[in-house]
Amino acid sequence: MNQILILYKSQTGFTKQYAEWIAAETGGDLLEFKAATPDKLSGYDKIVFGSRLHAGRIDGYPAMKRLFAKAGSTASFVLFAVGAMPGADMPGSDKAAISQVWETNLTIKEREIIPCFYLPGGLRYERMSFLDRWMMKLASFFIIRSEKKNKKQQIPQETFTQMISSSYDISSKAFIKPLVTCLTTP
Repeated sequence: MNQILILYKSQTGFTKQYAEWIAAETGGDLLEFKAATPDKLSGYDKIVFGSRLHAGRIDGYPAMKRLFAKAGSTASFVLFAVGAMPGADMPGSDKAAISQVWETNLTIKEREIIPCFYLPGGLRYERMSFLDRWMMKLASFFIIRSEKKNKKQQIPQETFTQMISSSYDISSKAFIKPLVTCLTTP
């Protein structure tokens, strides 16, 4: 048995799209996280959980860990997080920020045993809650203000302002290749 379950939690659609692409490439079953129960996790060799990054946290990851523990699953576990920053091999990438995501969300032991993948998505303001839109605008204000004050810019101010000023989509099916390889290699 080499069954794969792809669980996802998606707010604006990027994570759902990636989960659908991964399921199509691996032949795995697809399940929205809110429909997951301990019983639904049984019988799988590999379980993948994907969700958005929200204020530096992987949305739903603590709940996923509790569900996985409650299920008593012996399946291997794979994690992916979708965010608005460029991916590791893209121009404007911040590899330190991506590493910080894993350090913030996973214990040292989890980082040793759980394969983790960052997948760039984008922003869809039209699907965000009012609070999330407001938080993005506030964050951009403070980042720009801090960079002006410190005269240190990791991303040029014009580029950053342009990136967050409107919705954009940098997702691509090509970004799932390493994750799919991880799932399909014995």
